[in-house]
Amino acid sequence: MSEVNKKVNRFIEKNIGHFQKRCLELMQGMSLDDALKKRNPYLLKAKGIELAQDLVKTFLYDYITQRERTLFGRFLEELALFVGNELYNGHKSSAEGIDLEFKRNNVHYLLSIKSAPNWGNSSEVKKQKENFITAKKRIAASKSAMPTQAVLGCCFGRSTKKYDNGAYWKICGQHFWLFLSEDDDFYLQIIKPIGYKARDRNEKYQREYATLINLATEEFAKRFCTMGKIDWEKIVHFNSGIIVRNSRFKIKQPKRTQN
Repeated sequence: MSEVNKKVNRFIEKNIGHFQKRCLELMQGMSLDDALKKRNPYLLKAKGIELAQDLVKTFLYDYITQRERTLFGRFLEELALFVGNELYNGHKSSAEGIDLEFKRNNVHYLLSIKSAPNWGNSSEVKKQKENFITAKKRIAASKSAMPTQAVLGCCFGRSTKKYDNGAYWKICGQHFWLFLSEDDDFYLQIIKPIGYKARDRNEKYQREYATLINLATEEFAKRFCTMGKIDWEKIVHFNSGIIVRNSRFKIKQPKRTQN
């Protein structure tokens, strides 16, 4: 194993622990209100869920998973920055929307690193293209003789070839890690250290998750159940009711229909 690969493994083992710690802190710090406000109550109702615990598990799982994906995406982006720095003395760019700059084989590379291939909406994609164009102009203005290549790298996903839309390459998964590390198997090598102490950390995570579900279910039953049944009108109102903006920011209670 090369010295660089050893450093990469140490980086992953250290920082995957930070990721798992942040996931625990996220779960310990979240509230029932936060999770319920982010979910579509009509979709929840359409699932036909009748048990309070099943409903709580559904929207808490979605809430936590979405944020874990964001945290893990940041971890992969940090890994890519570390590799670029170790191999090419790359540095964090000062240009908007550019994560990493490095020079290799007489080419000045500008990298924007994303977690997944489908990373943004059309406006965000357009903005990224504009950022690349602006960064290229900045380098050209410095009268650098080196050609410039912009790269949008996605940490996972498939790409059959480099995709050049006139402003940048978009490369994903193995193609991206190969481009960055010049190692065909790098994308496979990083999976092993990512599992560092995963079993021990997962046991602690599962205990905390069970505690969260139990406490949230108890709170949910007190606030959103009537005579042992889920009160969907209360849920919809809490999620989507009009807020009366007075000094206490109270939520105006709806008129209940008479059965």
